[in-house]
Amino acid sequence: MAAEILAALRSLMASHSPPLDALIVPSEDYHQSEYVSDRDKRREFVSGFTGSAGLALITKTEARLWTDGRYFLQAEQQLSDDWQLMRMGEDPPVDAWMSDNLPEEAAIGVDPWCVSVDTARKWERAFEKKQQKLVQTSSNLVDKVWKNRPPPEINPVMVHPLEFAGRSVAEKLKDLREKLANEKTRGLIITALDEVAWLYNIRGSDVSYCPVVHAFAIVTSYSAFFYVDKRKVSSKVSSSMQENGIEVREYGEVSSDVALLASNQLDKDTGLRSGQNGICENDKCEAEENSNDLTWVDPASCCYALFSKLDAKKVLLQPSPLALAKALKNPVELDGLKNAHIRDGAAVVQYLVWLDKQMQEIYGASGYFLEGQGAGKKRSDTVKLTEVTVSDKLEGFRASKEHFRGLSFPTISSVGPNAAVIHYVPEAKTCAELDPNSIYLFDSGAQSLDGTTDITRTVHFGKPSAHEKTCYTSVLKGHIDLGNARFPNGTNGPALDILARIPLWKYGLDYRHGTGHGVGSYLYVHEGPHIISFRQQARNVPLQVSMTVTDEPGYYEDGSFGIRLENVLVIKEADTEFNFGDKGYMSFEHITWAPYQIKLIDISLLTPEEIEWLNTYHSKCREILAPYMDKIELDWLKKATEPLWKNCNDSVFNNSMYPVESLVHKNLVLARYYNEPLKQFLAPVHRVDQTHVWPRPPFGWICLNVDGAVSPSTNMGSVGGLFRDNDGE
Repeated sequence: MAAEILAALRSLMASHSPPLDALIVPSEDYHQSEYVSDRDKRREFVSGFTGSAGLALITKTEARLWTDGRYFLQAEQQLSDDWQLMRMGEDPPVDAWMSDNLPEEAAIGVDPWCVSVDTARKWERAFEKKQQKLVQTSSNLVDKVWKNRPPPEINPVMVHPLEFAGRSVAEKLKDLREKLANEKTRGLIITALDEVAWLYNIRGSDVSYCPVVHAFAIVTSYSAFFYVDKRKVSSKVSSSMQENGIEVREYGEVSSDVALLASNQLDKDTGLRSGQNGICENDKCEAEENSNDLTWVDPASCCYALFSKLDAKKVLLQPSPLALAKALKNPVELDGLKNAHIRDGAAVVQYLVWLDKQMQEIYGASGYFLEGQGAGKKRSDTVKLTEVTVSDKLEGFRASKEHFRGLSFPTISSVGPNAAVIHYVPEAKTCAELDPNSIYLFDSGAQSLDGTTDITRTVHFGKPSAHEKTCYTSVLKGHIDLGNARFPNGTNGPALDILARIPLWKYGLDYRHGTGHGVGSYLYVHEGPHIISFRQQARNVPLQVSMTVTDEPGYYEDGSFGIRLENVLVIKEADTEFNFGDKGYMSFEHITWAPYQIKLIDISLLTPEEIEWLNTYHSKCREILAPYMDKIELDWLKKATEPLWKNCNDSVFNNSMYPVESLVHKNLVLARYYNEPLKQFLAPVHRVDQTHVWPRPPFGWICLNVDGAVSPSTNMGSVGGLFRDNDGE
């Protein structure tokens, strides 16, 4: 199939005018979206690679696919022998490869609707060296060979209620027009789907997992336009648009209207000229429009096709002002996000309770709390758990919650080696069965009317190896350290990325993805313009109060296992003792609530501060999620969030890590702990022997009864005649 598609495309390339030496097939749609509808998955169709990020290049003799570190393993598995994988960050970037390897004066084709201004201009600069040319094809060549391409869907546009949006369309348009005036621009072309949805307080279902509508918008000083298939617009939506001075036009009219905007004819073309307080006076409108002759275009989200309609000398190429405005959540959005994450945490806990029971009953696993090898033989030959069936169960728990509207992305439900595929998505026919002796990673989220969620947890229902514990604990330490960061105003996300990696670097470990992304308010699960990543982003803006961002370090061992932990954070002002440079400082607030598996933690690697944070977080989990639990679920949650140590005159011991009954000798157990320096919290438990003479170590002792209760004192005398040190005390 892959060979046939490539042959058909090469035939079209040869017959194109001019003939094409290469064809670029991006992942993006007309709006430069990360997630696209099924009919826009052209790169997936030609290559067979299903990841959300990547670019295909087809030459006369070769086919290459570029993708980032999240998808290396997946691409290796999905690409046929007709394709060669190009690893971004390791292999030459696509523009450099084309410039170096394609002939002089080569014609390189691309659909200008599917490539951004930034990207197209970057390619053109690279092509200058050998007089190569970027050719804008008049139609998409992939569409011509895609015989069974899905038809467009007519999904209704929905008004997003003010009770969830927090700000009215009128308020948002007023703020936007002030920014247009400040930049002396006559209008903004809005192409990003989430920006159109946010600005006009609408939602839709044109893209799976993303509540957006295929639409463009243009906003000028006195007019606003909404370009959409009118069959999707109900009378309610039409009334909302009219009330806010927004004219609804057909989706395809955006191209001609951009040309009208460039010539200052767009407002004159419509009979409606809506100012901030009604209809403006024509003379005033024309005077302001003549003085503001720039058109604002976001070079990262605007397609090259629309940009080509403009006079490049009269374009303000600058990030859309809506990207930052959307990222700065208003109080209603913040409250909604917090509530959505509480309900989501409850669903995750309910899922873990169910999964824990199923793993024990079906596979004889030791379970979530106890360490031990699985029985090695299934207890049921008729029932099995697969990556898909358990993820469907998780979706069911989410669907039972208020305001649920669907998943926010395909659930990453991965066991053992599949967990090492960073963005693995299981399929029913090929997915793996759960294994009680392997790590299980699930990364998932929901779309709710009041917010979008994203959470990752990694668990083991058998006996994790020491190496797996070290890796898990290192990921957890980085997760905690980033979440506890305090930083001055003006700090970019990449400056904080290192905090999540340092515990892994200690062991020579790392991960090939960013550490944090913004999360929308019933919008995209990946939201900019900010990011926490090792990649320096030219567009990256400083972190600011009221932004959301994820905290998700990981580690992936090819062919063996993968680990990732992820919470959503809200940026807030920090209360610091000092304020150097009068900058003001910020910190993070966790809004995701679900326990971390204690069994996977090597306690000896945690600092006192990390243990304190973990205990506090788990205590909040119990308190916040309890109202959503039944008795069985609540009992499980209480056990999952028990303190990592029990306090007895500053002693440290964790019952769940070492079952007491296996350590009892003469009805008593001694556990030793270090005082200062606190290099290690829990050393091996020592059994009491009347004949032993113990050297005085730099640590104290605690005495535990058979049931694991800590004795009221750590005084040596509490052991009675069973213990004496080398001084006879």
